[in-house]
Amino acid sequence: MTIKAENLVWKVGRTTIVDDVSLEVEPGRMLGLLGPNGSGKTSLLRILAGLRRAQSGRVMLDGDDMGRLARKALARRIAYVEQSAATTADLKVVDVVRLGRIPHRSALSSWTREDETAVETALASAGMSGKREASWQHLSGGERQRAQIARALAQAPREMLLDEPTNHLDVEHQIALLRLVSTLNLTSIVALHDLNHAAMFCDRLLVMKGGRVVAAGTPEEVLTEDLLREVFNVRAHVEPSAHHGKPHIQYLV
Repeated sequence: MTIKAENLVWKVGRTTIVDDVSLEVEPGRMLGLLGPNGSGKTSLLRILAGLRRAQSGRVMLDGDDMGRLARKALARRIAYVEQSAATTADLKVVDVVRLGRIPHRSALSSWTREDETAVETALASAGMSGKREASWQHLSGGERQRAQIARALAQAPREMLLDEPTNHLDVEHQIALLRLVSTLNLTSIVALHDLNHAAMFCDRLLVMKGGRVVAAGTPEEVLTEDLLREVFNVRAHVEPSAHHGKPHIQYLV
């Protein structure tokens, strides 16, 4: 397993945000992280990315305890894409994407052809080549999100963690982004709100509520009408899609 979490607990004061969470993600697979607002998805992702330390439990990368890995080694391996990023700096898109190369360079090293190729490939993959010289401050929310995806791709990670990456994107770019992530040769964990997108693109799903895991398995195993009612408080009809065979959710009013 490339990523394995064992019995993670993270609290703020006396409030438990992540409550005894364990998971495993196989190499090259996409795990969808689902749950209502406040279920602990973002906090869990930040622990898995090494940005937050759990009070108990551990995260393993190929059998090695993440807590024992050097910060730079971890940055070379895991890319984290947050829901939204803000800066007052007047950076160009290409400069934002170049930040993804920092873990691969020393303080005194010069910019290489390998760096430039990684940046240009990442821009193209995220559909941002045409915006490479644009100012960050003049981008739409969706364009900023795609620029952050390009930065993560330039990092050349083995694992990518994404927190609601389709926020601010129109439907075309939502589908394109998830299709891109699903075809990359890396392991990914993606927090999503759209359950149909999760069913279409994720190999496995993990559902959280109140900081705890309430269901885990394939989309077919997890996305049941009973679970949708109990966890998300919605009535829905679930059946295999005639187009892709994965579960398709029709919400009932």
